[in-house]
Amino acid sequence: MIRVVVVDDEELVRSGFRLILEAAGDIEVVATATGGQAVKEIGLHRPDVVLLDIRMPDVDGLSILRELRGLAQPPVVAMLTTFDSDEYIATALRSGAAGFILKDTGPDQLAQVVRTLAAGGVVLSPKVTKTVVDGYLSGAGSAAVAQVEKLTERERAVLVLIADGLSNADIGARIHVSVGTVKDHVSAILTKLGVGSRVQAALVAQRAGLLES
Repeated sequence: MIRVVVVDDEELVRSGFRLILEAAGDIEVVATATGGQAVKEIGLHRPDVVLLDIRMPDVDGLSILRELRGLAQPPVVAMLTTFDSDEYIATALRSGAAGFILKDTGPDQLAQVVRTLAAGGVVLSPKVTKTVVDGYLSGAGSAAVAQVEKLTERERAVLVLIADGLSNADIGARIHVSVGTVKDHVSAILTKLGVGSRVQAALVAQRAGLLES
């Protein structure tokens, strides 16, 4: 079972996400919380995945994200937002968010999103991706795009698969190498691109045109 905590200031959102996710059968919502309760509940239940509202009136979602990233074994955190042009998105990326999900994501997609996150994959709403590719990767971010040329052919192939949301195990199966070898490739890719997470690497791949058919 994939253990999930949903953090949102609206009770309707929390209860709706619980109903949708638990109907999947392989996902358990171990707790829901407001911003003020989030860190305590997450520490108590130790979930695999946290779905965290990016904007809340009591405690800012970005503050919670930074606190969670400081844990010895931080959960995977994806930010929930109703906005496809949220100015907080770039900050959340730099703070280690593993993905972004619009709250109007369809029920049939939500469970698969959680599975992808739990497996170590990248999750970006298409609308959010469109917003942040030019925003987050402009200026200093554009320097990272140039680093794609330093990747080997195999590393570029792995980068594309990362951007497609595949986990290390899925990438290994796709290119017929061990998970350990994939981890080595991912580590080299992050270092050469000068980024700190898979989601940042995925955005570099998109800006560099590696995902164009």
